[in-house]
Amino acid sequence: MVKIVDKEMYYYDGRLIDSNELASLNVAANDGTVAGEILLAHNTLGNPQKLKIRFDAMASHDITYVGIIQSARASGLEEFPLPYVLTNCHNSLCAVGGTINEDDHVFGLSAAKKYGGIYVPANVAVIHSYMRERFAGCKKMLLGSDSHTRYGALGTLAIGEGGPELVKQLLKRTYDIDYPRIIAVHLSGSVRKGVGPQDVALALIGAVFKSGFVKNAVLEFVGDGIDGLSVEYRNGIDVMTTESACLSSVWCTDGKVKEYLASYGREDDYMPLSPQNGAKYDGAIFIDLNKVEPMIALPFHPSNVYKLADVIANPYEILSEAEKAGNELLGTDNFKLTDKIKDGKICVSQGIIAGCAGGIYDNIMCAANILKGKSVGNGAFSLSIYPASQATNIALAKNGALASLLASGAVIKPCFCGPCFGAGDVPCNNGLSIRHTTRNFERREGSKPSDGQIASVALMDARSIAATAANGGVLTSALGYDYDDGFDAFEFVPSVYDARIYDGYGKADKSAELVYGPNITDIPALSPLKDNLAIKVCSVINDSVTTTDELIPSGETSSYRSNPLRLAEFALSRKDPLYVARSKAVRDGKDNLDEALNSVGLNVENTSVGTCIFAVKPGDGSAREQAASCQRFLGGSANIAREYATKRYRSNLINWGMLPLVDDSTEYELGDVVVIKNVREAIYKDKIEAILIRENKHQILHLSIGSLTDSERQILLDGCLINYYKRS
Repeated sequence: MVKIVDKEMYYYDGRLIDSNELASLNVAANDGTVAGEILLAHNTLGNPQKLKIRFDAMASHDITYVGIIQSARASGLEEFPLPYVLTNCHNSLCAVGGTINEDDHVFGLSAAKKYGGIYVPANVAVIHSYMRERFAGCKKMLLGSDSHTRYGALGTLAIGEGGPELVKQLLKRTYDIDYPRIIAVHLSGSVRKGVGPQDVALALIGAVFKSGFVKNAVLEFVGDGIDGLSVEYRNGIDVMTTESACLSSVWCTDGKVKEYLASYGREDDYMPLSPQNGAKYDGAIFIDLNKVEPMIALPFHPSNVYKLADVIANPYEILSEAEKAGNELLGTDNFKLTDKIKDGKICVSQGIIAGCAGGIYDNIMCAANILKGKSVGNGAFSLSIYPASQATNIALAKNGALASLLASGAVIKPCFCGPCFGAGDVPCNNGLSIRHTTRNFERREGSKPSDGQIASVALMDARSIAATAANGGVLTSALGYDYDDGFDAFEFVPSVYDARIYDGYGKADKSAELVYGPNITDIPALSPLKDNLAIKVCSVINDSVTTTDELIPSGETSSYRSNPLRLAEFALSRKDPLYVARSKAVRDGKDNLDEALNSVGLNVENTSVGTCIFAVKPGDGSAREQAASCQRFLGGSANIAREYATKRYRSNLINWGMLPLVDDSTEYELGDVVVIKNVREAIYKDKIEAILIRENKHQILHLSIGSLTDSERQILLDGCLINYYKRS
């Protein structure tokens, strides 16, 4: 089904060939990939290996745009220099913290008016559906402050990053990266009825994530298998590439993309995109669509993938394995999956089809056809469907699909991302939810194991979720299920957006006042790096991977992201509840490091004193900058890791003035103090010598910090991106 080739491969007439066959065809190898063409077209510097990118447009949602605008404003923002879309699809339910969610929305509209932005009100569209419908186009580059910023099926190279990278664009600076590896994903064959885009995506993620094969690379989809896929089907695969840990993705484009864009009145945004013969790739992934079948990602990661048929046929064997791994991860013995097996069948408590991955038109239409004339039942199982945009809602209403779904017992919810990050449809304790959403990390569905609440999510495609719903919540595959997979073509009604969206791009009103709610506060002042650095290890996480959800929880904490210090109180709260108190004690001088400093001939006058966390591989998942900034506001000065899970998390650390240190071997303990003398000089070196102080004993360490651009070094020296811009 999925084959990985870890060597250079070359494109030729729709195929991928090796160097020997290329030579036999007398074709010269070249850099003519689609991704390369787009990257170089947006590069502002002549050096193609050190890219300085300017994007065509940007997008943020309501748990990121307040902090971004506040940071940019503190750094000299006058008006938005490019289209900047502010959507309101995460804190749409104004139930946590009183008025503060809606206060953020009011702030967002006032900022759009003052600086010339585009404002999408709550429940009108989720961020990525709106950007696909209104901004993505062939050979464009878009930047978003959400990790699932992916519009590759439309010929757009889109990247999700932490907020500071968007601040740079607002201040007319650039996105600086080395030219990335480009991995070809060759699709062949045709998908079978009952197999959806989530199934293809999960097969891909399951094959590549754990090895890191595509980490920080660009995936380029090629091959004749693309032809048989609708554009929405391609979108459903594409958005999930984030879970492979790649940087971005892009697809060859064809007449179907042209028709898709034309349906939204944007035919001019189409152009055919295809690699040149001889285009070189750094590796390849071959997917035979004929062999893909319904898949399921069991708790607690999108890469924990099995064939759905295998799980149904061998429930005790597979669920026992997942149950054991889940208990080890959670540090408990209360996590249960095998108790969902009744008379040899797996019974789930909830089905969700939602958001940028699940809530698209084609998925919901297939679900409606499967459930037509059937019932989800009146037992414990429930089905909720969140269409991803009002444009989708209108199309579903006009063709009768919404009425059919409602008649089956499904509940239709607003355009809202909540189920994806724990702010909507939280399962019951010990519940198992099957979801066509993007992630199934532990706690992300909204449960709180520290309070005795444990629930879990398995990722599946909308088609098999609907088949399960039609079977009363008994886990069921859509492969071979008897249903009509044809449906009416999508029809866009422009007034759905014209009636509500504020489009102020190019019309900034500098006299307009920003409207602040009581929770919206300024970014705390941060100090530049002194000559030396001393950091106390305030948390040690030895899990194989640490997600951003563990570094700063999603869900109910999202409402406080406009208040940096208040949000920081939740840092590592689900993983290490004592971290905040430990770090604040150092920050506030209650746990001073004077003795450690004196032992190496330093003092606080010439030494920055802070804290750090050690984690094996931190930063998987969300792009949220708060995973780093909350540590910084608590006194954090560095992370130490074996490696960083994503480029975006490492960038967040740098932009908030925290050293992204790497140590391949040292076993750290709580309370360790690490001292780096002459740190301002040390960050220019490949290897950094440091001193580990533990129980009054000293040990020499050899750390590394990885590749840094000149501006990144200066940001670290200045203490954060805001200070960097103030100084310059």
